[in-house]
Amino acid sequence: MGEGRKTGRGKIEIKMIENTTNRQVTYSKRRGGLFKKAKELTVLCDAQVCLLMLSSTNKFCEYCSPSTNTKAVFDRYQQATRIDIWEEQYNSMQKELAQLTDTNNRLRREISQRMGEDLDDLDMRQLRGLEQDIEESLNTVRGRKEKQISSQTETFKKKVKSSEVQHHMLLQKLVEARFNYGYVDGGPNEFGPLMDLSGGEAAHQTYGFRVQPSQPNLHGAGYGFHELRLS
Repeated sequence: MGEGRKTGRGKIEIKMIENTTNRQVTYSKRRGGLFKKAKELTVLCDAQVCLLMLSSTNKFCEYCSPSTNTKAVFDRYQQATRIDIWEEQYNSMQKELAQLTDTNNRLRREISQRMGEDLDDLDMRQLRGLEQDIEESLNTVRGRKEKQISSQTETFKKKVKSSEVQHHMLLQKLVEARFNYGYVDGGPNEFGPLMDLSGGEAAHQTYGFRVQPSQPNLHGAGYGFHELRLS
């Protein structure tokens, strides 16, 4: 039987509570009791109290006396015990900083060498390796450039093709207009610039318009015109 205590409801065995819900309820109640005791110690005894708690669900709770803070308590702990609680972390940070510094210096040196500088300390093997790296980088850049040129060329071809299709559609509409409104020979400058876009025989032809029999009879409309011609 583990260590226990007497309560009004009987003896409670001190061991981990298996039921998760009951465990969380008990943690919450006893945490409140600890915080209450800490506050009482702060007021009654003029003590500086700091409580740090982590539940089984990784929930963090903290209490610190109003006259101080967590960092100040840690600093006083180091002074009282002469233990540097940050030494391991500081050494780890120093080691990481040294590694980053070495990496940064190496990259700076490589960039400088690729620019043709700081080559005096390189032997023949290193110079050949640098030359090979530069050639590979150059090939990569050239490949990317050619790919971009090819992509832009294809886009331009599509735009040209779309323009040709639209131009052909416009010519078709002009040809259809010949049957709807009639076709006559005109002067060389009439509609010339528009039809020159086709580059074919249509460039040497012009279109005129005349009223078809299906249109209203303008003689009987009372406008006083005896002859009306549009061509």
